[in-house]
Amino acid sequence: MSKVKPQVIDDEEHERVYDRVAAVDVAKDTGMVCTRMPHPSRPGARRSTVWTVKARTGAVRALGRQLKDSGIEMVTLESTSDYWRVWFFVLEAAGLSVQLVNAVQARNLPGRPKTDKLDAQWLARLTELGLLRASFVPPRAIRELRDYTRARTRLIQERTRCWQRLEKLLEGALVKVSSVASKLTTISAQDMIKAMIAGERDPQAGRPGPRLDESQARRPGRSAGRHVRRPPR
Repeated sequence: MSKVKPQVIDDEEHERVYDRVAAVDVAKDTGMVCTRMPHPSRPGARRSTVWTVKARTGAVRALGRQLKDSGIEMVTLESTSDYWRVWFFVLEAAGLSVQLVNAVQARNLPGRPKTDKLDAQWLARLTELGLLRASFVPPRAIRELRDYTRARTRLIQERTRCWQRLEKLLEGALVKVSSVASKLTTISAQDMIKAMIAGERDPQAGRPGPRLDESQARRPGRSAGRHVRRPPR
């Protein structure tokens, strides 16, 4: 029986995915920036540089130019609330490759430090080793379209709430417009509401169409008080 010689594999350092990286520990008013690059005088060594940058468009734009001139290959941001947006969009516009990562990823890895300065350095180290998974951030065209659609959805919801508040106000004034009109948005219902706002109290007055019952149109002490505006004399 032939003996098979065991294969000997020497341990090596973790393979670096990026040689020049930067990371930003994002806060509300500032960001702790850390860059990791090869040491200029010690071959094989790495050097980290940490400093604070204000979360202002001008300051972040200047940071983008500095990182671009330094040859940074990847910038990592922690997704802290919405504070990351100014960093991501401005640095991306500067021509840098930016990735947004969930803070849970870095937090769950053993060895995470507790201070902001060391936290930025920790993010930079994980970035250069490729141990962080980037969150999806849609491209600019999709972001703008999404903002428009979300704004339109909010406006429609707000319009619906306004009609609901109007119907509740009319019910509180004992005016049953919704019982004689299919919707408050119809022309007939809006004409009746405008007439009541102008001071009209005759249920038979106005344009032809649905008529309000006298007991529904007005009840003393309710619709004549705080619910309507009396026309000036």
